Amino acid sequence: MSRDAAAVERRRRAAVAGHTGDEATATALLVDPDPGVRATALAALDRLGVLEAGALAAALADPSPEVRRRALTLTATRPGDRPPSAVGLLDDPDPVVAETAAWAAGERQPPESGAAPALARIAVEHPEHLVREAAVAAIGAIGDPVGLPAVLAALDQRATLRRRAVVALAAFDGPEVDAALRRALDDRDRQVRQAAEDLLG
Repeated sequence: MSRDAAAVERRRRAAVAGHTGDEATATALLVDPDPGVRATALAALDRLGVLEAGALAAALADPSPEVRRRALTLTATRPGDRPPSAVGLLDDPDPVVAETAAWAAGERQPPESGAAPALARIAVEHPEHLVREAAVAAIGAIGDPVGLPAVLAALDQRATLRRRAVVALAAFDGPEVDAALRRALDDRDRQVRQAAEDLLG
C-alpha cells in the first residue's frame, strides 16, 4: 500500500471511529503524521462527545492549517467563556485560518472575552479582504459597541465589505447608525441599498 493510500485508510478509520464509539482509535490518530487524519480524528472525538479542551487547544496550534481550521469549526460550537481561545488565530499567517477564526469568534455564545476589540482591529488592518469581511460579520453577530467604529469604517471599502457592514449595523442603534444607513440608501451597490432600506423599514 502506498503512503497516500495508507493515509486515506487511516483517515477512514478515524471517521468510522467517530460513528462506532471507538474513542481509543480516534485518540491514537490525533498524533498521526498526516494532517487530514489528525483533522478527522479531532472531529471523531467531538462527535463522540469526548473531545477535551486540551486536545482542542493543541489542534489550534497544529502546524497544519487544515487541522487548525477544523479545530476552529469545533471551537465555534463551544461557549466563549470556556477554553480554548480562538481569538489568537485571528492573526494566523494562513488567511483561510484567520477568516475561520473570525467566523468562529462571532459564533461563540457567549462571546469570548476580548473578541470584539480583536475583531475590530482585524476588520480594519488585515490585508485580506475576505478576513476583513468575516471580522465585520462577526462584530455584527456579537453586537459589542466596541466594534461599531470598525463596521462604520467598512462602509467606505469595497462593495462586499459594505454589504457585510450594512447587515452588521442591524446589531446596533443610535444616531450614528441611522445616519450611516441613510447614506447607504444612495450606495452605488444595489445590495447595499436594499439592505439599508430593509433595516430602515
